[in-house]
Amino acid sequence: MSKTLTIWCNAGLPASVFASLESRLLGHTLVISKVATPSNLVAGAHDPVLEQADVAFGQPDPQQVVDSPNLKWVHLTSAGYTRYDTAAVREALANRGGILTNSSSVYDEPCAEHTLAFMMANARQLGEAFAVQSTTRGWPSSTIRIKSKLMFGQSVIIYGFGAIANRLVELLAPFKMNIVGVRRQPRGDEPIKMVTHDEAEKLLGGVDQVINILPASPETERYFDARRLSLINPQATYYNIGRGSTTDSAMLQAMLVDGKLAAAYLDVTDPEPLPPSDPLWTAPRCYITPHTAGGHAAEFEQLADHFAENLKRYHEGTTMRDVVFGK
Repeated sequence: MSKTLTIWCNAGLPASVFASLESRLLGHTLVISKVATPSNLVAGAHDPVLEQADVAFGQPDPQQVVDSPNLKWVHLTSAGYTRYDTAAVREALANRGGILTNSSSVYDEPCAEHTLAFMMANARQLGEAFAVQSTTRGWPSSTIRIKSKLMFGQSVIIYGFGAIANRLVELLAPFKMNIVGVRRQPRGDEPIKMVTHDEAEKLLGGVDQVINILPASPETERYFDARRLSLINPQATYYNIGRGSTTDSAMLQAMLVDGKLAAAYLDVTDPEPLPPSDPLWTAPRCYITPHTAGGHAAEFEQLADHFAENLKRYHEGTTMRDVVFGK
């Protein structure tokens, strides 16, 4: 590629990360937006500078992606891409021979480890023990010991079988769990047994752990609704690491209050941030982290590294990583 590219970026990266990135741009020009996004979970504001860019790195305004004829490649600083997965964006990029990539490879490890941490905390009843420490400071040793469980041999069903689930399966291997994955159309090359969504419903009543890593989309909106949540084994634990919009929060809260679900561990909620008055905060056996599963100390550096690697591949015309759609 002989043309010098203009790379627009609205990611809120530290100055040190930008400085490191600029040394790896292969002679291309980086333009940092004056309207940086505070989070990669929200789309950026309209920025006239984007209209002159060849590449967007961050969270560009989706309508601007459509309206910017020079834009050939959009690289998202998130694993999620729902707001860009529209007919208008797909058509616009396709007409330009463009491509959309995301940062799934940056977030699979931390999200998988966060899920494992949830599962182990649940098995060893850490939430109850820490609650005692912050309140009565009693010593309910016998009660907590008898409630604790071994993960070894338990049954797990995972909805949303992508990069995070693949890594989670690897982390869970030493526990010799009976793990089943759910996909609309199983490919046959997955590392575990896969079932369709219809087949999965027949299994919900017998599993110990239900893990939701579904992305946000019109098809997954309130996927775990009252009907589907009611199919889950009352002794099972429910985890949501995907998107809050995939779960009927009111029904989940009611089931926990009524003792129809053993526990829930949530890294995502609807809405976010979850208002202090929301009943999920005080639902029994409900443990919430504030959408931190993908975070880690080297997150910004890895986002820049991932983009730099993909830029090298784009520059050389070789296969890029984490392609969502496009050439």
